[in-house]
Amino acid sequence: MTQNAYKVLKERGFVSQVTDEPALEKLFDSGPQAAYIGFDPTADSLHAGSLLPLMALYHLRRCGHRPIAILGGGTAMVGDPSGKTEMRPLLEKRRIEQNAKRLEEQIRRFVGPEGLVVNNAEWLLGLNYIEFLRDIGRHFSVNRMLTFESYKIRLEKGLSFLEFNYQLLQAYDFWQLFKRHGCAVQMGGDDQWGNIVAGIDLIRRLEGKQAYGVTFPLLETASGQKMGKTAAGAIWLDEKKTSVHDFFQYFRNTDDRDVERFLKFFTDLPLDEIESLCSCEGAELNRAKERLAYEACRMVHGEQKARKALEGARAAFYGSGDDEAIPRAVVTGERLAEGLLVIDLLVESGLCRSKSEARRLVQQGGVRLGDSRVETIEKRLERGD
Repeated sequence: MTQNAYKVLKERGFVSQVTDEPALEKLFDSGPQAAYIGFDPTADSLHAGSLLPLMALYHLRRCGHRPIAILGGGTAMVGDPSGKTEMRPLLEKRRIEQNAKRLEEQIRRFVGPEGLVVNNAEWLLGLNYIEFLRDIGRHFSVNRMLTFESYKIRLEKGLSFLEFNYQLLQAYDFWQLFKRHGCAVQMGGDDQWGNIVAGIDLIRRLEGKQAYGVTFPLLETASGQKMGKTAAGAIWLDEKKTSVHDFFQYFRNTDDRDVERFLKFFTDLPLDEIESLCSCEGAELNRAKERLAYEACRMVHGEQKARKALEGARAAFYGSGDDEAIPRAVVTGERLAEGLLVIDLLVESGLCRSKSEARRLVQQGGVRLGDSRVETIEKRLERGD
């Protein structure tokens, strides 16, 4: 028994743009469907901003449909100009292959055994250039391609012919999945709209059949920061690049304004439970933030590691839980004599990513020294604390 995955995604705020929504809803009502999202292996790990498409694949699976993830072993050798102000550095083939293997491990956690992970190097790297131009290139209008935002922005600063071909390759991917796996739905970020529409048009021209596209909103926090990015760098899904503790704390320190939205995006909690968690305000909202951090951590790192991160956070902030999970920092007597600010200690120990987050945590009542709550951001640590 399947559930309409499109409606589930829409209810949780995943949908930004969609082609022919009534027909797409009808398609998902008709039985199990395949839908895909692409991931170019330009790094050896996905980051927190990749969680939105990963969770979309997860919901497809939960609803009884077949999620497909494409690893761009071929397209990564070209580079997607979408959302970029300059050309990406070209990666060596071996590096791309290594990255793809690591990304596949992360993606498999979300698509499960029912899902499919494929690499477009399988059909792109062996293409004959002249045949590709004749069979595929003739269906693309340069005039129309230049109307898409991804190309318009780059034309002002320079767009290489290499990158200009990217849209054709992504459209070709969609057609290949349509033929091989009956996949009629592609999903991706808003910056992929032009590429997705191009694939839909190619399938219509080559097969005379309908395909569909859905895009997700490009994620920014309420403060305007790109999701998964901090002043210290990216928040990676690979625990060797970002520790489980730091990953947990990133979500634990979510801005109040983002909590409900992020619970819908990055957890599989029912909507009524999310509404209940977010019905409180002020310091009481910390319970919802803690749940967000735990659930997001569980999705990426598994229940055992998420539980340990949760225990460490509780031990640090509330004096309960597993003391061994608490991050530690060594402070010299000289610094204590100078009067070390608690907010500085929070950052140095890794409990907070920045001073602004440390201040917010203190103001929300989430920091304690022993049995006493820290009431002011001006609090300094002394020898007796």
